[in-house]
Amino acid sequence: MVTRRNVTLGLGALALAACGAPSPLRGPEPAMRVVPNPAFDAWVAGFRARAAGRGIPEATLTAAFRGAGYLPGVIERDRNQTEFTRSLEDYLSIAASDERVALGRQMLSRHAGVLSQIEARFGVQLHVIAAFWGLESFYGTRRGEVPVISALSTLAYDGRRGAFFESQLLAALRILQNGDVSPAAMTGSWAGAMGHTQFIPTSFLEYAVDFGGDGRRDIWADDPADALASTANYLARSGWQRGRPWGLEVRLPEGFAGPVGRGSAQSVAAWTAAGLREADGAALPDHGLGAVLVPQRGGPAFLVYRNFSAILRYNNAETYAIGIGHLSDRLAGGGPLRAGFPPDAAGMTKADRQELQRRLTAAGFDTEGADGVIGDKTRAAVAAYERAKGLPVTGEPSLVLLRHLRG
Repeated sequence: MVTRRNVTLGLGALALAACGAPSPLRGPEPAMRVVPNPAFDAWVAGFRARAAGRGIPEATLTAAFRGAGYLPGVIERDRNQTEFTRSLEDYLSIAASDERVALGRQMLSRHAGVLSQIEARFGVQLHVIAAFWGLESFYGTRRGEVPVISALSTLAYDGRRGAFFESQLLAALRILQNGDVSPAAMTGSWAGAMGHTQFIPTSFLEYAVDFGGDGRRDIWADDPADALASTANYLARSGWQRGRPWGLEVRLPEGFAGPVGRGSAQSVAAWTAAGLREADGAALPDHGLGAVLVPQRGGPAFLVYRNFSAILRYNNAETYAIGIGHLSDRLAGGGPLRAGFPPDAAGMTKADRQELQRRLTAAGFDTEGADGVIGDKTRAAVAAYERAKGLPVTGEPSLVLLRHLRG
């Protein structure tokens, strides 16, 4: 969500960080421990007075802050965020991994009834809703276990983005005041994003819905209905067009010179005249104005439509939006992208990187998976192998190292 993504939270579960690749896809939260902090306690006292002045009842404040406290682990996470530039190939290897697709299809089958009802009510295709669920929390298995009141209080007290987090804390208190969740059950990420699809409190107040009809908008429950419906409501109110796709992979003509980018929207007739076809060679369907995106030089190209912009309202990053779109296509039964990606800076293709990871693991230097995404665990395995074999220790995958592993 745009409001949420104005802060770099690194949300979206990476349940398959098999190779230790840094990612905007979130894995399990580290353990968080409350520690005494008199200055924090003084700040909370001042905030409680401000919140009372904004209409938060004393009973809500007392319940919310009972057991809440300062979480230095939250500050550490906030300070140590790293901005990663990940190629589209790497991102999609994680976002639409075989395991994420397989589990997503199982969840679509398991929750087909409620997802169909949500689609009928809000007009957002059920496989699109499931893609958000899969990318944000790996279908509810990574919802976050950090107490939200403690996390938001700590971040607001810290002051680096104090006004933003104080607004989120106030919104969280209003959620408690409304009775949607108890303080103990209000858990989420270290930065206060909550539930199956990771809403921040202000977005919850604006878009969350009680789809189950029990009087509470419960995005935390094991039953994902309210959370999935809330995401569909968010997309619908962001301009999602019922029955229309987000985009599709296209084949560009030889020597294509543009235009490209979200500002390049033209009619299907114009793109057809320019020589564009679907990736399989078929004529372009007419889903309205479309813009051509080529996120990675030498990689696949996409024609994206108005619904792509609705995804960007949820997270204003083109790679994320393509990840949601492609995962949704896979969940609907589609296959991998047809176009390949060029070799990386080391001259290695994804198949090369996967082979290297498999061979390292087989040799006793575990990369914890073979998805072709190079991260800390793969680099550590490379360095350990180099050290064990008396090679110069670089920690960097290479074709030379791959040939060495092949023997």
